[in-house]
Amino acid sequence: MSTIAEKNTKLFFYWLLSSFLLIYIMVIIGGLTRLTNSGLSITQWELFKGILPPLNNSDWNEYFALYKKIPQYQLVNPDMSLSEFKIIFYWEYVHRFLGRIIGIFFLIPLIYFYFYSKINKKYLLICTYIFLLILVQGIIGWFMVKSGLSNKVTVSHYRLSLHLTCAFFIISSIFWVLINFKNKSYKNFFKYKKKNYLFYFLFLLIFLQIIFGAFVSGLDAGKIYQTWPLMNYSYFPDDFEINSFKDFFNFDNQSLVQFYHRNIAYLIIIYVFFLGYIIYKNNLKNLIKPFYLVSLFIFFQIFLGIITLTSGLNIYLASAHQICSLLLILSVLNLYYNYIN
Repeated sequence: MSTIAEKNTKLFFYWLLSSFLLIYIMVIIGGLTRLTNSGLSITQWELFKGILPPLNNSDWNEYFALYKKIPQYQLVNPDMSLSEFKIIFYWEYVHRFLGRIIGIFFLIPLIYFYFYSKINKKYLLICTYIFLLILVQGIIGWFMVKSGLSNKVTVSHYRLSLHLTCAFFIISSIFWVLINFKNKSYKNFFKYKKKNYLFYFLFLLIFLQIIFGAFVSGLDAGKIYQTWPLMNYSYFPDDFEINSFKDFFNFDNQSLVQFYHRNIAYLIIIYVFFLGYIIYKNNLKNLIKPFYLVSLFIFFQIFLGIITLTSGLNIYLASAHQICSLLLILSVLNLYYNYIN
């Protein structure tokens, strides 16, 4: 391998790793933006204008005046001062600014690698899909914010779940390319073998849990029942009645959404133990350590979920719970990577 090719190989790897870390930070900041109810502080799209924050009192007053027009201010924060507004503004500003940085940081090197390097085109094709997802994610972000500007005091929990799920798809895709590239392989995630469906079902459960986690966050459903293992004094929420089959799909109900979120977690635990049984039964030694890692993150995720709930939704614990969910999906990806041939 020539010196230039070696440099490009290293550059490609470190670019992917840096992109991964940036998006990881983005997920953390996005979660904190939601937890601090800061996402509606900037009420306009401002693709280019909003690159710089307000630089004088006139600009600050203009942004604050726009915020005063939306229901969140009028119904939730009518006594908010300008100094308090600045706090929630900067959470959303940093979130958007980092989004712009990620888009540029991903696009420019990608163009370079396409035209001026000999990186495997298979990797570059996946990276192109990832960039398109990044663009879509920005559109989804505004689509989400827009849902809370007129008739609600917060964003739609459906759009929030779409935004979060897309973020997890992006970072998971980058992670998959990273481990492939690092191991000088090209394992296709969608390798349709019968045995792989064991893992596809686990991924389905985890992403379903991510969606319901976003529902819980978007609806503030964690404030309804803050006890565990029971929901107050019963397994099923006692303030929700099932009168017809369609009531099971009432995802606007806080109690039902929290119930589903809890029980999908139990199902994931049972299923991971089932996978562990298969791994040990078939003596798949190369999967032992990756499985231990998955088990570790499962334990921490459940523990953090419980103490977040019983603490009254402590913001730091809630953020850690979301971060651990990301570590969990990445550890499962690593396990699956070692599983497939």
